[in-house]
Amino acid sequence: MRVVLKPGRDFSVRAGHPWVFSGAIARVENADVPGRPAQVCAADGRVLGWGTWHPATSIAVRMMTRGVRPIDAALVRERIARALALRTLVGDTDAVRLVNGEGDGFPGLVVDRYAEFVVCQFLTAGADALRDDVVAALAASTPARGIFERSEGNVRTAEGLARRVGVLYGEEPPPEVVIVECGRRHVVDVRGGQKTGFFLDQRPNRDLVERLAAGRRVLNLFAYSGGFSIAAARGGAAHVASVDSSAAALALAEAAWRFNGLAEALGTFVRADVFDHLRDDRVFGGAAPPPDLVVLDPPPFARRRSDRERARAGYRDVNLRALRVAAPDALLLTFSCSQHVAVEEWEGVVAAAAMDAGRACQLLARLGPGIDHPQALAHAEGRYLKGLLLRVE
Repeated sequence: MRVVLKPGRDFSVRAGHPWVFSGAIARVENADVPGRPAQVCAADGRVLGWGTWHPATSIAVRMMTRGVRPIDAALVRERIARALALRTLVGDTDAVRLVNGEGDGFPGLVVDRYAEFVVCQFLTAGADALRDDVVAALAASTPARGIFERSEGNVRTAEGLARRVGVLYGEEPPPEVVIVECGRRHVVDVRGGQKTGFFLDQRPNRDLVERLAAGRRVLNLFAYSGGFSIAAARGGAAHVASVDSSAAALALAEAAWRFNGLAEALGTFVRADVFDHLRDDRVFGGAAPPPDLVVLDPPPFARRRSDRERARAGYRDVNLRALRVAAPDALLLTFSCSQHVAVEEWEGVVAAAAMDAGRACQLLARLGPGIDHPQALAHAEGRYLKGLLLRVE
């Protein structure tokens, strides 16, 4: 099939942006079913590249190639091989993102490795149509004991695809997989945990917390399975409090704490809604000293563009309250993983929260994911994980 763009609407594709929106399309020739390859042409007929087609979503084509190169099994093998080559630069861990969607030229595909198991997400109709080729390429090029599928979420639903979870190749992973990351041992639920089981994108920021934590009282909010908590404890924290609303997540965190041989008295695990916990004067108004290193890593408050205003309010509230409980000269690592809230917008919300809290802050660093989470330079939407390291005066 062939997609022809309107005059003057081909610049973003030529610049390397991987999405063609339906409003940029003049006409579609020989339209096919969702997920099928489509040749994309400028208004003058010049071939711009090939992508995967969906007639019912605002992103009508997700580009995979430039020029006349078609989408086929050979392209899949090449993309997987190129992605794996980049990951050889990631050291001192047996858990890494192998394919990061548009950042690796493969929209809709996420592949993570956890020790001897690989977990895949096929999030779009285009990625789903290439599923067999992807599995064959991964089986041939990785030593995985098993490849497991976790294809679920809002994007897949919008593409008209049902949730699909199960073994694609080899063995089924056990209920808990233990990974080692820069000497830290983490317990991962690859079959039912958040995302594909763990937040691999935060690895460099966990490394940072380990370097900063010596002697500090650490408060890890939205702690999930305790990644930042273990990093802080291994870095010599005086005490680490981990707060999350999920009993299952905290159970993984406590199991990982024991796996790392950390003293029981060094850590406290609190099951609570983070917003309620930060509002509780009994927690922060007593004799216990306030935290002087706070990690604030909430889930995405904006899963859809329509959620932006509610997300802004949530980020402002939770940052305001975290800043209010922080000790003088505390360090705050605060994050957003909401793709629909732009980095400038989110940083403005954090600045407003600091003003409302009456706390002046020094910006020490802007934070993001590791090199196994590349982003296409022209694809600003791919920068979903945003972070700030602040010193609270």
